[in-house]
Parts: sequence; structure tokens; C-alpha cells
Amino acid sequence: MNEEEAGLGAQFAIKVLDATKQGAVVIDNVSELAGLSQGEIDAAAVAAEGRGLKGKWLLPLRNTTQQPQLASLTDRATREKLFKASWNRAARGDANDTRTLIAQIAALRARKAGLIGYPSFAAWALDDQMAKTPEAVEAFLVNLAPAAVANARREAADIQSLIDSRKGGFEVQPWDWDFHAEQVRKAKYDLDEAALKPYFELDRVLVDGVFYAAEQLYGLSFRERHDLPTWQPDVRVFDVLDSDGTQIALFYGDFYARDNKNGGAWMDNLVVQAKLHGTRPVIYNCCNFVKPAAGQPALISLDDVSTMFHEFGHGLHGIFADQKYPTLSGSYTARDFVEMPSQINEHWAFEPKVFAHYAVHYQTGAPMPQDLVDRVRKSATFNQGYALTELLAAAQLDMAWHALPAGSAAPDADAFEARALERAGLAVPQVPTRYRSSYFRHIWGDEYAAGYYAYLWAEMLDNDAFAWFGENGGLTRANGDRFRAMILSRGNTMDYAEMYRAFRGRDPEIRPMLEHRGIGKK
Repeated sequence: MNEEEAGLGAQFAIKVLDATKQGAVVIDNVSELAGLSQGEIDAAAVAAEGRGLKGKWLLPLRNTTQQPQLASLTDRATREKLFKASWNRAARGDANDTRTLIAQIAALRARKAGLIGYPSFAAWALDDQMAKTPEAVEAFLVNLAPAAVANARREAADIQSLIDSRKGGFEVQPWDWDFHAEQVRKAKYDLDEAALKPYFELDRVLVDGVFYAAEQLYGLSFRERHDLPTWQPDVRVFDVLDSDGTQIALFYGDFYARDNKNGGAWMDNLVVQAKLHGTRPVIYNCCNFVKPAAGQPALISLDDVSTMFHEFGHGLHGIFADQKYPTLSGSYTARDFVEMPSQINEHWAFEPKVFAHYAVHYQTGAPMPQDLVDRVRKSATFNQGYALTELLAAAQLDMAWHALPAGSAAPDADAFEARALERAGLAVPQVPTRYRSSYFRHIWGDEYAAGYYAYLWAEMLDNDAFAWFGENGGLTRANGDRFRAMILSRGNTMDYAEMYRAFRGRDPEIRPMLEHRGIGKK
């Protein structure tokens, strides 16, 4: 059965990768790209030429349902085309349709769980996690859903009011949300994503932001290498040096999207730290930022900045590993704990001292004006009803698929998905799930089966832990060293609840998470 599942999983991965590549939207007339920056348009032309489509423009798909260009494209027809290409990528009835395949995988996993004495795959998968049981996860998600959906509906009403005030003549749809939400944000906070990007040049964010925060907290320094092999010319390599100057790791950064590269962003080890083998960690981060045309700067979005800090947080978990056995080393921890180090590292991206160090104009070197900084901070909780609802929907889909009892027949994927969202109170037409079941690579192709809730569970942990930093002086070496010693260096060597209590002094609370997102506030 394991062999059968491995074969099905391999088929899924191949189909989704090809479906994502084939789903890229070809644009024949540049006027359809109105709203994109010149750099983005040039990058689309380069992407098209790379596929032999000279004189056209190509919008490749990212891993998630929503696509970054949807926040900028002014042509509604182009937005709809791009959204539907993403939503239907693996559900077209063609050779890359995965719906029958995922139902088979879910049924097979349920059968395996039954053979080893568990009522469902979810019950088996959660047995060694921090949450322990599907019931604990369900209670956690149920507590979040009503407030998240209520906020999302209020946000939808704000967007609809804007559309109506401009005589739009249509009801907001999923492909309208990001574009008009951006307009609402501009109106509320006078904040334009295009005005922010010049302050987020990729190399500056990496060196003067991500690396700088690690220096301030942990005393690390980074030295770029040009003598080591890489798998692609854009990949960069750095020595990671501890506060005493000794090398403790290598770090590889692979930041740009490619046709043959999986979507999303992730961290992993090329070499795992293990005292048993005398090995030190070799860590890599992969992202999927749009590569700029030759001679142009790599300007990234505010969300991309968070992604860089997030993935390097995983990297720190691997860099500080101090275990005997490789299977317990660094980030080889439970799914609902592993995201805590990465998500807490996101907080440092917006800590004033760190933010000021990297958020400078790529041409002039001038810092971001304080007025703009203030507006960025005020807008931090904007659109969080939508953001939390799309994540909750994905987490509920994952749990529903993996709560199938042993012996269940493979269900119809579309009907199953619709029922699961309806039962959870998350069937909000304007807010599509972050991943549709048919291309939900985390749960069918990666290691997050019955574990996608872990991002939200870890968010509870990271916000609660970050509140501890705030209570104890914030960005200091003493605090960083304590977090390194008690969390980042421990790997999977003790019970997670005990590890967290030792650091925090109590069990985690959900309140800091909701406050951070502004959920429940009108």
C-alpha cells in the first residue's frame, strides 16, 4: 500500500507541475496588462520568449489560488482569465486532471490507518504532533472560523461599496478581490503597493534585513562564496559564521521562479547536522519571485519580504541544530511546531530597527519616509479576515479528506470539497480556499497530510512567543540566545508542549494571534 501511494503521489506531483506550467496565461496585446509595472511587463515578455512566444507576454502561475498580478491588473477580463487559469489548472478533464487521483490517495490513506488500528488517517498522523488528536485541531479551527468569516464579510462589503461608488455594475468575485482590496487599502491608508516596491530590493532585504536581524539576535555573520557549485546560476551561497567567527553552516538562496521549479517557498537541508556523523548543516531556501529583465532591479512586494524572513526562520532552525541523530535534528520536528521558528522570524521584518536598515530606496538609498512607514504599520491588519478565512478553508479541506474512515470509497472530489467547506461555515463565494484540493501540493505531494492546520497552530505559538520578546526587551542578544538555546537548538528531542512551557512559562494562548491579525475588531 505504501508503494501504491508513492506511485500515486509521484503521478500527482508530475501532473500538478505540468498543469501549473501549462496553465500560464498567454497575453497577445500588452494593453491587457495595464496596471502592471514596466518591470513586470518586461518580465512577462522574457517569460514568453523563453517558451518560444516572441512578441507575446506570459503570466506564469504561482502555487496558490490567487496570483500576485491580480492586485494590479486593471483589465477585469484579464483578471478573470488569470484567476480561472489558476483555479482550474488541475481540473480541466485533461491528462493533468488530478481529481480522481487525490480521491484515490485519500481512500488509500484511510485504509492504511485502519490496518494499524486508527479510525482515520488524521488520527494516526496527529498521534506524534503537538496537537495530538483531530478533535483538538477541530476545536482550534472552529474557534477561529466565526470571527474570521465575519471580518471577511465586512471586508467584502467595503470592497462592494467601492465598486458601487465607481458605478462598476458587478458583484465582487474572487478575481476582483485583490485588485479592489488594494484600492480600498489605498483609500483607507493612502498606501500603494507599487510605491512600496522601490524600497524592497531583494539583495538589500536579504543582506540588510534577513541577515542583519540574525546578527542582532544571534551574533551571526554571513560571507558570500563564489567557489562552490550550485544547481542554477542565480543561486547564491554563504558561509554562516557564529559570534566567535567559527563556521557553523552553509546557506544557499534560490530566489527566482523557473518553469521546472515547484511553486511556493520552502527550506530544506542539503546536509543535515548530526553529531553521529560529524556533519554540519547545509541549508537552502527556495522562493518563486519574478526574475527581473536584465539590468533591472529585483523589486519585491511586502508579502515577499515576509516570505524571505519566514523561510530563513526555518533556516535558523536547521543552522542551530545540535543533535546526535539526523532524524531528530533541527527542523525535523512535528508539523504543528516546525512553523513556529519561521513565523516568529517574520515578526523581525517589521521591527523598527530592522525595517529601517533594509527599507531604503534602491536608486537613492533614502530610507522609507516615516509617513509611509506609519501607513504600512497601520495597514498591517488590513484584509486579515480574507487571509485567515482562505487559510482556514484549506486547513479544513485537509482535515476533511484525512478524516475519511477506513474502508471509505474514493469520493467525488468537487462534491466532497463543497460539502466540507459548507459544513465548516467557510463557503464564502468571494474568498476561495488558498489551495483547491486538485492542486493542494502540501497535502498530496509533500508532508502536510492532515497537517495544514499546523501553520495556524504555529501562528498561535509564534505570536504568543513574540509577546514574550516584547515583555522582555525585544530585539536583544540575550533574548535571541535564550530562544536559540531553548527552542531553535532543541530539534525533536523533547515533548513540544514541555519545550514551549519551559521557554514561555505557561501554555500558549490564542489571544496574541487574534490581536496580531486584528480579528474580531470592527
